[in-house]
Amino acid sequence: MSGHEGADQRRVDDEVLITLVRRLTVESDRFAEMFGEAHGLHRTDLNALAVIMDAARRGAPMSPSQLAAALHLSASATTSVLDRLERAGHLHRDRSATDRRKVELRMHEQAREIGSAFFQPLGRRFAEAWQDLDDDERRTVARFLELTIDATTEVRGGLTADPYSP
Repeated sequence: MSGHEGADQRRVDDEVLITLVRRLTVESDRFAEMFGEAHGLHRTDLNALAVIMDAARRGAPMSPSQLAAALHLSASATTSVLDRLERAGHLHRDRSATDRRKVELRMHEQAREIGSAFFQPLGRRFAEAWQDLDDDERRTVARFLELTIDATTEVRGGLTADPYSP
């Protein structure tokens, strides 16, 4: 049983949505952790690769300082992540073609291929699961996800180092 039987008939209140987002987050984390374990990568390493890959898709080179800001890491922690990823053959640091003082992070093609081999089956299964959603439903889902991401980012940004302190 997948847990979505009768989803169209039940009342979908905030509690239901929060539970579903939490379940998706847990399942996504489990999936990513399997990849990390298979390739000796920490969760932060996986997050770094995702941020670098997303920047490359946008055509925007990623610098170490931009990566540190995106992951909320110190300079030394970012260097440790980059050193691990470079040693593992997942990325390299290049001098910018436009400003030789700047360093740009690039994924190796082999890392991209390894990631694709692992994550593409999930992407294909997502596409199958979503095939009956019409354009309006897809826009609603996309809007929901964007709003949820924005809310998460906003609340995370407002937390202190100890989220349980007053």
